[in-house]
Amino acid sequence: MSLFRITIVLLLLLFFFSAPSFAQKKIRSKKEITLLAKEANKCMKEGNFEKSLVKARIALHYAIAIKDDNLIAATYNTIAANFDELAEFDKAFFYYNKGLFYANRTNNNELKNWLYNNLGNIYCFDKKKYEKGIVYYKKSLEYSKKINDFSQIVFTKLNITWAYFDIGHFEEGYPYLEYINKHHQKYGDESTIVALNMLNGMYYGYKNDSNKANFFFQNAIKFGNAGDEKSDLSFSHQEYSKFLLKNGEFQKAYENLALYNTITAQLNTEEKLKKINIAGINLEIDEYKREIDKIETNYKTKQELLLETQSKNKKISIIVISLLLLIIILFYILFQNTKLKQNNKLKDLQSKIQENIINASINGQELERKKIASFLHDNISALLSSAGLHLNVFTSQNQSPPQEILKTKAILVEAHDKVRDLSHELMPTLLARFGLFYALEDLCEKNSNSVIEFKYSSLVPTKTRYNEDFEMKIYFIISELLNNINKHSKAKTAKVTIQETNKSLQIHVYDDGKGFNTAHLHSLAGFGLNQIQARINNLKGSISIDSKQNHGTSIYIVVPVVEK
Repeated sequence: MSLFRITIVLLLLLFFFSAPSFAQKKIRSKKEITLLAKEANKCMKEGNFEKSLVKARIALHYAIAIKDDNLIAATYNTIAANFDELAEFDKAFFYYNKGLFYANRTNNNELKNWLYNNLGNIYCFDKKKYEKGIVYYKKSLEYSKKINDFSQIVFTKLNITWAYFDIGHFEEGYPYLEYINKHHQKYGDESTIVALNMLNGMYYGYKNDSNKANFFFQNAIKFGNAGDEKSDLSFSHQEYSKFLLKNGEFQKAYENLALYNTITAQLNTEEKLKKINIAGINLEIDEYKREIDKIETNYKTKQELLLETQSKNKKISIIVISLLLLIIILFYILFQNTKLKQNNKLKDLQSKIQENIINASINGQELERKKIASFLHDNISALLSSAGLHLNVFTSQNQSPPQEILKTKAILVEAHDKVRDLSHELMPTLLARFGLFYALEDLCEKNSNSVIEFKYSSLVPTKTRYNEDFEMKIYFIISELLNNINKHSKAKTAKVTIQETNKSLQIHVYDDGKGFNTAHLHSLAGFGLNQIQARINNLKGSISIDSKQNHGTSIYIVVPVVEK
């Protein structure tokens, strides 16, 4: 070690061990301590860290002696800032928090602003805990506003923007960026111009506006090369590289990444040189921390220690009571949760039973429909046709048959037509003979009139056939929905759209009618939606209803296909 460095170490050791004894002999005035603290801060800004730390240690010693929270907080902030500059972030974090503790006991909003901002920097740039860092930045912003420091408001909003952009929350960060763009010319300074252009480049890169992104990134690099903000310049190259890579400009991306690495290496070298230049402080850094901590401890009175003990006992009592209350609450919640689960199971069981009853009733109705339709068509209709045939033979053999015979013939024709219509209503012939899609097209046409038009659209070939029962169930579900539109919607247009995807029928029934509030869906009478829901559940399908008053209704149904 050189003679100069040995001298520095000896001087520091002399300060470490002689300052306390010296301080005991003389208490300095607030004015003297303030001046000493300012000198420490000035030395730190000039890069003379060892001198700054020595002066800050002495200032802290006297500030605690006169119990001036403002001076204590300011000195802790200077000590932390020194460690921050030396990349000793854990120690900086420790002392910033110490400073914040004392600052919160004062009305010094300017100091609180700086401490919250500095802690936000460590959370974001060192610990990578961006969400916590943003919380601290926002607290800093509150105090900036209280002291009406618009320059600091712009600076803090830039930090918040950067933090949001780093985690990809561009829309949350943009309002802060917008504010900075508006006010930077008046309240900003040259130290943030590189970062501001980089952030604009990042935002427009996110928005895929290549022209603006290129403009701002190149501006950031231009200002960075012209100024002293090497760190911001390195980040600008890094972010520009990411943007270029995203846009397929690989050569330029590589060039900017190389520049980022070069500047970062230079910064790391400079950081190491800082530490080399203060070898004495590095050798005694932990001893320095212990001495600083001792200063605060040595000035605690017996009353303060007693108050601390009482406070600890009080906290322990509160924790024990809180734990007991928490256990009671947890047991109560567990009990209520179990009870709720049982009630839900009971409701589900009741709902399933009700659904099974509805499905059994529907299946019975459909079976009866089929049987009655078949009986009417195959028996009654055939008998009526036979009787009519005999009467036709009789009338053809008699030139002037009795009037009663003619009336009987007319009655038989009418009865035959009514039986046929009833049979078709119970089980449409088109459905039985030609399948679901012919029948649905016919259904839409029959329901259309001068008041409402039912449109039909299907991407499934019309000749496609499924299982007979499946087709019948789908037909009557859609028929019920069209009846509801006719009765309740007051619509002018309705549409049925069908397509098949992945062995499932997707049905969309839409109308432009008056709609209804879906929150009262289960209380609406006359819609038959419970039965429709039960039918769809029985087919292992799903239904969703989207409706607003005076904005029409859309019903989406998805049902697995049952093949022949």
